[in-house]
Amino acid sequence: MSPTGETPEPSEAQDAPSTDAAFSALLEDSVEDLYESAPCGYLSTLMDGTVAKINATLLGWLGLERRDVVGHKRFADLLTVGGKLYHETHFAPMLQMKGEINGIALEMRKADGGRIPVLVSSVVKHGSEGEPLLIRTTVFDASDRRAYEEELLRRKQEAERAHRQAEADRARLQEALAALQQSLLPATLPTVPGVETATYYHTAAPDRLGGDFYDLFALDGARWAFFLGDVCGKGPRAAAVTSLTRYTLRAAALHDPDPVTALTTLNTVLHERYTGGDPRYCTAIFGILTPDPDTGRVAVTLASGGHPPALVVRGDGGTDFLPTPGGLLVGVLPHASFTPATTTLGPGDTLLLYTDGLTEARTGPDRAELYGDRALLDFVVARAGASPREMVGALTDLLESLGDGVDDDTALLCVGVPRTPASPRPATDHRR
Repeated sequence: MSPTGETPEPSEAQDAPSTDAAFSALLEDSVEDLYESAPCGYLSTLMDGTVAKINATLLGWLGLERRDVVGHKRFADLLTVGGKLYHETHFAPMLQMKGEINGIALEMRKADGGRIPVLVSSVVKHGSEGEPLLIRTTVFDASDRRAYEEELLRRKQEAERAHRQAEADRARLQEALAALQQSLLPATLPTVPGVETATYYHTAAPDRLGGDFYDLFALDGARWAFFLGDVCGKGPRAAAVTSLTRYTLRAAALHDPDPVTALTTLNTVLHERYTGGDPRYCTAIFGILTPDPDTGRVAVTLASGGHPPALVVRGDGGTDFLPTPGGLLVGVLPHASFTPATTTLGPGDTLLLYTDGLTEARTGPDRAELYGDRALLDFVVARAGASPREMVGALTDLLESLGDGVDDDTALLCVGVPRTPASPRPATDHRR
């Protein structure tokens, strides 16, 4: 209300007549008109389903005449074949048992043969003494809802197809990458007289090429060369560097097997190849095995370029890292200095080479700690005297126990002298 003597706001003066007119129109609507013109379908049936009353809205949806329906058709006759089957097996029994049923999705059959999806709710009306008299049913047009659900289903199916395609593409990619990864490693290792060898390669991510590598090959009838290393980066570019590194070291060893010379040659090749562009480098250990058939011992000469030191595990339990001081990353500088180191393996002794995927594996509940050199040393000390095959098997189990803490590829190469002379046998090669 406006204060006495004040003129009402224009909007208030205009809204009042329109509101009054709306209420007047509602009051003038008859109950029959409200029933017939309701925005939903109404019908009443006898207990056997015979239609006794139906509103104009539902007749219009179905394209039927009232005279053809009332007293002549049952509610089930207005349904499609599938709707009728569901009505007889589920809808009607549930309604009889509970006295009401709500929001059931059915399909009704139109006069022109078309279909209309609907949501149906029914309630049984009882007499004064509790006897069932008739069934009142409300029908809502669910066409828009059906279209929405079908669109959702279509999009879900498209998403599922896209997901299956992505999984198939990923599987093919992983298969191709695995084949390429295998091509960067030796298919088999040669048998070295008086020596047992074992290798293992752990791929941290099956959909990503790793940069770790190893090899063992004969130089002549008396000496064998070996190397193990890790190229910086992942993916195709790292794979290209890995391939170049392997073939360069092989070629350098055949020309001059001195470990320092071989790493110097590799340093020159990598630095010249990648100078001025994307810098690429690697860590590597290169060595020579010279078995002595008279003593059963094996002389080892090696050099390292920025790589974790090799572990010498003696059969009597003595274990330590073999120092290779001064070794720079291979390929970083135009001129690099590498220092040789030597050792001799006797019966029961082994030499373990590994990449940093092992020592840099993350441990602990929150993966906040690195496995580290000390833990690795303690691990192999506890297994001193084990054969290369047994040692690599134990390390393989260790890597698997670390699970997703191993987030980098890992290569292992173990060389040892059996405690007792045995017939030569091929290297043990484990890959995952």
